[in-house]
Amino acid sequence: MNSTAAPRMGLGLGSRLSFMMFLQYAIWGAWLPFLYVFLSTDRQFQGYEIGWMFTAGGVGAILGPFIAGQIADRWFNTERYLGLSHIAGAVIVWIMSMVQNDPVEGGVGSGFWLFLSLSIAYSLIYAPTIALTNSLAFHHMPDRDRDFGRVRLWGTLGWIAVGIGVGQLLLHYFTPAEATEGEQLKEQAAGMVYAFRISAVIGLIMGLYCFTLPRTPPQKGQEEFAFAETLREVRKSPLVTLFLVAVPVSMIHQFYFIYTSPFLSGFQNKDEGFTGVVNSIFGVGGGGMMVLGQVTEIVVLFLIPFIAAKWSRKTLLCVGLLAYAARMFLFSQVDWLQGSLGIPSMVTLLAGVSLHGLCFGCFIFVAFMIVDEECTDDVKATAQNLFNLVIVGIGTVVGSLFTTMLVGEWATPAGEVAPDYGKLFLVPMYMAIGCLLLLLAFYPSRKELSERSC
Repeated sequence: MNSTAAPRMGLGLGSRLSFMMFLQYAIWGAWLPFLYVFLSTDRQFQGYEIGWMFTAGGVGAILGPFIAGQIADRWFNTERYLGLSHIAGAVIVWIMSMVQNDPVEGGVGSGFWLFLSLSIAYSLIYAPTIALTNSLAFHHMPDRDRDFGRVRLWGTLGWIAVGIGVGQLLLHYFTPAEATEGEQLKEQAAGMVYAFRISAVIGLIMGLYCFTLPRTPPQKGQEEFAFAETLREVRKSPLVTLFLVAVPVSMIHQFYFIYTSPFLSGFQNKDEGFTGVVNSIFGVGGGGMMVLGQVTEIVVLFLIPFIAAKWSRKTLLCVGLLAYAARMFLFSQVDWLQGSLGIPSMVTLLAGVSLHGLCFGCFIFVAFMIVDEECTDDVKATAQNLFNLVIVGIGTVVGSLFTTMLVGEWATPAGEVAPDYGKLFLVPMYMAIGCLLLLLAFYPSRKELSERSC
C-alpha cells in the first residue's frame, strides 16, 4: 500500500494498539532476561535441566498455528482470545514463582518436573499471543509500512521499563554492600522471584485490557482449516527462504538470551572503570543492562517506516544478520579488545548489547512484515503464528538444547561452572555469517520480486 495515499491512523486507535504492545512485551521482559541466573543460582537446577526448561518456550509457538491461528482466523475474535489467554497466563506465571527445588546429585531436582510442566503450559498460552497481537495490529492499520513501527516500538518500551525496574529492585534491595561478589549474586538471584510476580500482575492487566481492543472477528477463507492454506503460500519464494534461515537465527537468539545475563553479571559485580555508573542506570543482574538493546531497537523501529520504502527487504535482512555476527564477535573478544587495544570491557559490552536493535529490527521485525505482505488476508493470523512456530518454536527448542547441552558443555572447562565465553560466543558468530551467505544466495532481490508479481 502506498503510504502517501493511505488514510492516517487515528490517535485513539494508535494509542490503544501501542498500549497493547507495551503490556504484551512487558510481561515477557520482566522475567526472561533473568531466567538463567534465577534457575541456576537460586533454584540450583543443573545445566541440562535448564536447557529443557528453555525449550518449553518453543512448545507454544510450535502448536500456535494449529490452535491460536485456527481459532483467530476461523472461529473466535482475536481480542477475546488474547484476553482469556493473558488472564490464564498470569495465574500460571505466579505459581511458577512459588516452585522450589531440592537439587539431587546425578539426577533431576525435586522441582524440575513441576517447573517444566508449568513452563510448557505457560508457553502454550503466551507464545501464540505474540503473533496474534501483530495480526490484530496489522488488521486495523491503514498502512503497514508506515504505522506498524511506531506501534510496535511501544512493546520495546514496555520491555525496557520493566527490565530497568527489576534491575533497580535487585540493586537497591538485593545487593548487600558489604557482601562478596558471590554472595551478592546469590542475593540478587533470590530477588529475581519478584520478576515473575511483576509479570503476573502485568499479565492480568493485559488480559482485562484486551477485551477493550477493536473488534477483530475471524475471516471466511477458501478452506475450513487455515493452516493447510497457509502452508501452500509459504512454500513460495521469498517466504520459503525466510522460514529456513529463521531457524538458525532463532538458535543464535538463544545464545543471547540464555548466556548474556550471567555474562554481563560477571562484569557488573566487579568494581572497575565506570561499572558503578552503568549499574546506577540499569541496576544489576544483567537483565537491566540488556534493555540498552531495546533502546536501540526503538531507534531502529522508528526509522523503519522511512527506510522500508528505499531499502529492499533483502538489504534490511542482511543488515540484521551482520549485526548478529558483530555482536557475538564483540562478546567473544571482550578480553582481547581490552588487553590489545585498550578498549574498556564495559565499552565493548555496551556496544555489543546495543546491536540488538539492528538484530531485532532489521531481521525479526522486517520478517514479520514480509510474512504479512506475502500472505492473503484470510490466513494472516495463521501465517504469523506459523512464522512464530519457526522462530520462537522450532528455533527455540533446538537452540536451547544446542546452546546448553552441546555448546555450553563443550565451552565449559573441566571443574568450572561458567563456560569460556570467548569460546562459546564464536559459535553463534559463525552461524550468523553462514545465514548471511544463504540469504545473499537464495533470497530474491526487489527487482526479481517485482518481475514475478507482474
